[in-house]
Amino acid sequence: MTQLASDSSGLRPLSGPASRTDLVADSIRNAILAGELRPGETLVERRLSELLGVSKTPVREALIGMAHTGLVTVVPNKGITVRKLSLEDVRKVYEVRRLLEPWAAKMTTTAGSPDVVHRAQDALNEAAGLLSAGDNHALSMANRRFHRSLYSGCGNGLVINQLDDLQDLTALGVVNLLWDRWPTWREEFVEHAEILAAVNDGNADEAERLVSEHVQQSLTNLESAEKAES
Repeated sequence: MTQLASDSSGLRPLSGPASRTDLVADSIRNAILAGELRPGETLVERRLSELLGVSKTPVREALIGMAHTGLVTVVPNKGITVRKLSLEDVRKVYEVRRLLEPWAAKMTTTAGSPDVVHRAQDALNEAAGLLSAGDNHALSMANRRFHRSLYSGCGNGLVINQLDDLQDLTALGVVNLLWDRWPTWREEFVEHAEILAAVNDGNADEAERLVSEHVQQSLTNLESAEKAES
């Protein structure tokens, strides 16, 4: 099992009120989702605290919180590692997303906030520039921002928080599992554009349908992969 890399980890001392646990958690989460901390990598509190310029206490608290969301794993007698997702893990993530995200997109569309469309369009434009760049981690994060813009206006904080955690796991699983088997990022980009058009038109039912089909396609791919490996 690999240990935390030094300067290549992407972690830097935090500015401002750096002792806050949420800032530490955000920094570690971003490093994981950007691929700077890899699945299976051991997260050493002392090393993380040195890289972030904080004490070990907020690092410990941040890692405990991230274990509850599923992004890191506590391994008895070994410490905490970046979670290594299985196909089954990712399938379960998509199953819950299929239940929640289409409804959230419908509610967001019904609310009709111009800011939602602007944020989604910005994320889509960023993704367009990354399609040929070969940086799948950056593309995954742009996709995450696109999806979040479409469910974050649903008006239900419980659903938003749940989908935030699920999107973290999606970003972790997409690059390391899904896109290795199905490099579908161009198809997904087209689907995102169709979803955004429905949202922009205020067509809530169409937005709901397109998001459901979008999530279902990834779920179908995962189910096929599980059958092939069984």
